[in-house]
Amino acid sequence: MIFDTHTHLNVPEFAGEEEEVIARANELGVTEMAIVGFDTPTIEKSLELSHDYENLYSIIGWHPTEAGSYTKEIEKRLQNLLTTSKVVALGEIGLDYHWMEEPKDVQEKVFRRQLAIAREMKLPFSVHTRDALEDTYRIMKDEKVGEIGGIMHSFSGDVEWMKKFLDLGMHISLSGVVTFKKAEELHEVAKVVPLDSLLVETDAPYLTPVPYRGKRNEPGYTRYTVERIAELREMPWEEVATQTTKNAHKLFRLGDNA
Repeated sequence: MIFDTHTHLNVPEFAGEEEEVIARANELGVTEMAIVGFDTPTIEKSLELSHDYENLYSIIGWHPTEAGSYTKEIEKRLQNLLTTSKVVALGEIGLDYHWMEEPKDVQEKVFRRQLAIAREMKLPFSVHTRDALEDTYRIMKDEKVGEIGGIMHSFSGDVEWMKKFLDLGMHISLSGVVTFKKAEELHEVAKVVPLDSLLVETDAPYLTPVPYRGKRNEPGYTRYTVERIAELREMPWEEVATQTTKNAHKLFRLGDNA
């Protein structure tokens, strides 16, 4: 019913609890998940989980905070792993100027390399951008990403930025942040984003939505994000759930969209 398009069930915070977390998610109507790997250990765990569970899928790539460790060897291995069954996208990739673990030029080089790989392999991609919207947009526009399409993961911009990224052929993915009382710009985005360009996610174990804010996030809590979006749009939550799942299936080429 609900597709969590970006979750990190593959990190140590969930070690040994994966089956229980998936069961709790199913009880809340979250029946499909994309497990995002961003470095070697999390990529391997993502692939393991998507292999073991029918309704779990993998998104794998090299995170901008890890850009300094990106090598030709890693790139070659990544390209090989992207052909693995149930890998549906490349990511999360992009720019992170908040933590600034790596210089901007290094992050940009690695971002462009992975966008090129996505284009070559005809895979959609998931973008992480933090305090870097202008450069993220510039690079993506340069790279003509509309040819492949992808996801603005946990989108944090305003309506004008939403329009810019939609014009590049991207989907807007909203996380639990949209449930926060003070996230007024995101509330406006949730109201006006075209339903056929909308996705939902948790980014668990981070960005926990109301009513569990302050606790560990879980994939099942995508339900509360869906409900808040529906409330803002004044429509049944089931319609938001159905449409966002349909959008995910189309983007990831699953089922009838394969």
